[in-house]
Amino acid sequence: MSAIYRTEHPRPQFVRKDWLCLNGEWDFRIDNSRSGLEREFFKEEGFEDKINVPFCPQSKLSGIEHTDFLYGVWYTREFDLPCGWLDNGNKTFINIGACDYYTMVYINGEKAGFHRGGMVSFSLDITSFIKEGKNRITIAAFDDERSDDTPSGKQSMDFYPSGTMYTRTTGIWQSVWFENTPSAYIKSIKMTPNAAEGEINIEVKTENAEELDLYVKASFKGKPMAETVKHIAWDHISFTLPLMEKHLWDTENPNLYDIEFTLGEDKVTSYFGLRDIALRNGVTYLNGKPIFQRLVLDQGFYPEGVYTAPTEEDLYRDIINAKALGFNGARLHMKVFEERFLYHCDRLGYLVWGEYPNWGLGTGNGAISYQNMASEWFNEILRDYNHPAIIGWCPMNETGHNVDVELIRHLYEITKAYDPTRLFIGVSGFHHVEGCYDMLDCHDYNQDPVSFKERYAPLNEGKPCDYIHETLYKQPVWERSNKLCFLSEYGGARWVLDADKKTEGDWGYGNAPKTEEEFYERYKLLTDALLDNKGISAFCYTQLYDIETEMNGLFTYDRRPKFDVERIYKITSRKAAVEE
Repeated sequence: MSAIYRTEHPRPQFVRKDWLCLNGEWDFRIDNSRSGLEREFFKEEGFEDKINVPFCPQSKLSGIEHTDFLYGVWYTREFDLPCGWLDNGNKTFINIGACDYYTMVYINGEKAGFHRGGMVSFSLDITSFIKEGKNRITIAAFDDERSDDTPSGKQSMDFYPSGTMYTRTTGIWQSVWFENTPSAYIKSIKMTPNAAEGEINIEVKTENAEELDLYVKASFKGKPMAETVKHIAWDHISFTLPLMEKHLWDTENPNLYDIEFTLGEDKVTSYFGLRDIALRNGVTYLNGKPIFQRLVLDQGFYPEGVYTAPTEEDLYRDIINAKALGFNGARLHMKVFEERFLYHCDRLGYLVWGEYPNWGLGTGNGAISYQNMASEWFNEILRDYNHPAIIGWCPMNETGHNVDVELIRHLYEITKAYDPTRLFIGVSGFHHVEGCYDMLDCHDYNQDPVSFKERYAPLNEGKPCDYIHETLYKQPVWERSNKLCFLSEYGGARWVLDADKKTEGDWGYGNAPKTEEEFYERYKLLTDALLDNKGISAFCYTQLYDIETEMNGLFTYDRRPKFDVERIYKITSRKAAVEE
């Protein structure tokens, strides 16, 4: 297990020079009895197995490939503290991109902190636990994969993955790294673009920085765009930075500004995009121009890494593949994608909706739902707010009848309180809560283009339409509205590229086309019905690639194209009625 994967900086929008990647080989132990705390595993100097971090133990690339249920896992390794990291009151933080679900961190046998949640990055100050030279870090992760107290998204609660539920993920599944800062340092940066005025609104939170000055420099392709100095009176500051030139970010020209923040000895480099989002009469406007959201469903699974891309190139490739098919964005479906993926969305001009893996959580569980979802959802918004590619938020997907309506309202309120600039859908697909969405969407896997078009035809004349969906209990439910403007799931027809590889469990939505030509015709007619409808301004096709037994992708699971890419591109990318 000599290869070390994913060595690039995990957080491109918040980079310091003093950081240390901890990916690679760790000692590993399964603890399904969860007795490791009593047996004091955190004091041991090694475990019997080896794992390749950041890959989950269920994955091939981890070196473990244990696909049965895992309720507890332990990791440990030694590390050498870089010279000078304890000088002058400096601080050292451990950052974990994601660890599913309840995580405890020990340094040199002492508990340094814990985190609840399996999807979002977190940091712990470990300064008081480390020493010069060699140290040992131990991480424990506990995850009840069959409990409805915790969200798990598309992770199967049955032994065998099937249908829309796939291989599980336990423990560390994103990069682990150390970061060193001066005693006075920048904690967070919030950047809100104002494209119309050619300025960026900035909020900076600091620690131990009273009476220091914050220096800010922005540039575009190396050319200076703005510079200012702000005095820190307490632990935060807000200001507006006017830019000398306006270079807008959009899908055709994803212009990005570089920006540098200096506080005493602390320096953080970042970037931002200048763009505005608006919604009028159900139509999305990007920088004042109507844009049809041609989205594709991306669930963030990989054959050898499960939840984790083997390489950065794999992240980049999925976006390039989608754009080659004519899509200008994606629903990042039922998963919090890593920051490195969002970075590539930013630089490639790829519109995305940030979602959350609410499946697995009993959303009628009262206080448990708030504790185990609401706080992590808010942390996702905090982490990803600065990415210009994100144009909308959607915390829930296809909830059941017993969904806690007050929870949805709470998610709406906390999201809009922190981020009023983006679109919001409380629950994608059905069980919408009035007042808790900007765009009204539905999921429709009708494979008959004629009845599919007829169903939404009234919207073309500004009239309400009847649209049908199925709940999690497979009971048909009708709704009627003239606000519907987003077919956020459609298509999904089964097509197996290699006929000899068909298995009994392979599936797709509805009746599968008998020939490749029939697939093209169906894809065109379904997509045309949406593009030609003046009441529809967004769609999301299911899906970009096959996943395990789900064979409805436009690419195979290993990312081979199943169809003529150029032909799909011409169908997907043509001008929509709302863009005329």
